Amino acid sequence: MDVTPLMDRLIAGLDPEGDISNEVKHAMRAVPRHQFVPPIGLVSQKTSAYLIDRNADPHRWWNTVYSNEPIITQLSDGTTPVTEMDGGYTSSSSSPWTVANLLTLLDPDPGNHVLEVGTGTGWTSALLCHLVGRHGEVTSIEVDAAVAEQAAKNLAAAGAQPALLIGDGALGCPDRAPYDRVHVTCGVRSVPHAWVEQCRAGATIVLPFCPNFGTNHSLRLVVRPDRTAVGRFPGYASYMMMRSQRSSSHGRTTHPDKHHLTTYVDPRVIAYAPPGAHLAIAALTGLEANGRDLSDENGELYRLWLSDPSDSYSWLALDWRPGSSEYELYQVGDRPLWDEVLNAYFRWVSWGQPGRERFGMTVSPSGQQIWLDDPDRVVA
Repeated sequence: MDVTPLMDRLIAGLDPEGDISNEVKHAMRAVPRHQFVPPIGLVSQKTSAYLIDRNADPHRWWNTVYSNEPIITQLSDGTTPVTEMDGGYTSSSSSPWTVANLLTLLDPDPGNHVLEVGTGTGWTSALLCHLVGRHGEVTSIEVDAAVAEQAAKNLAAAGAQPALLIGDGALGCPDRAPYDRVHVTCGVRSVPHAWVEQCRAGATIVLPFCPNFGTNHSLRLVVRPDRTAVGRFPGYASYMMMRSQRSSSHGRTTHPDKHHLTTYVDPRVIAYAPPGAHLAIAALTGLEANGRDLSDENGELYRLWLSDPSDSYSWLALDWRPGSSEYELYQVGDRPLWDEVLNAYFRWVSWGQPGRERFGMTVSPSGQQIWLDDPDRVVA
């Protein structure tokens, strides 16, 4: 099948403002996405989910593959077939816009040695191989053996030859270091210093920084000669979490220590706050947040959830309803989550409501620090 018209449409839609580099656009044309998408995949949107099947409905399959949709390729770490459409999303063919944006931030040069954390379907590995050329090297690590096996088949069929390893990408691969670039395709809330240690001075590390408080963020770091890395948050990115950094509070466990409270602060003030606020609140509290529109026997509502990612017994749900001036809050555990979030939000307001691009991060052997405007002005 001639995918040129579909490819043309995808590339045009990816970059209406000219943010994606020409090198990345050329790579996406040279390495077609369909070579890395399985015959059956799952597409999840805000209000619905559906399967794409290359044999049963080829028109829909091809059009989805050459759209900006992420395509789920694994559920619940492989314990549930994708066709059941029920389970946690644990591997995917990522949104082409996100892939192109992060590769543009990475900006690999011909001849570079790249470490990729998270092989997935193998598509990004193949794109990296094209970008670094025959004198470059790509080392890709995948934690899931079944995902790695399928990626190896996809890459071989596409003629790409990265070095493929199975293991914990948080450890990097010191045996193949040093690296000029590190490209991370899973969500990270704590940046492993191993990635910094295994880089040359001047190397670039690009990753989805996912504290999971509302909006998540892209992060671009540059490695310094003292084995620290420093950089900023240039925009949006959100990926499935690195398995070793998944939240333990995903299930929101019930507990005898329950509190029914009220607040006069509209929860949408927090939920709809701009990315800079979400980044600041996450840094100051370490909490996660998500929300959505719902309805029940009393009508429409918006529900905001807050949770401690390290404690499944510490969470709250807070409801907004039309016409209300006081809002019901159901809290599990003793930690005053709502008070902490409000304090962090109004600290951000007191700083002048800075945007995401004014924040940065420093990664060192002792951990990571988030700062505002200058590395000396540490926030958390």
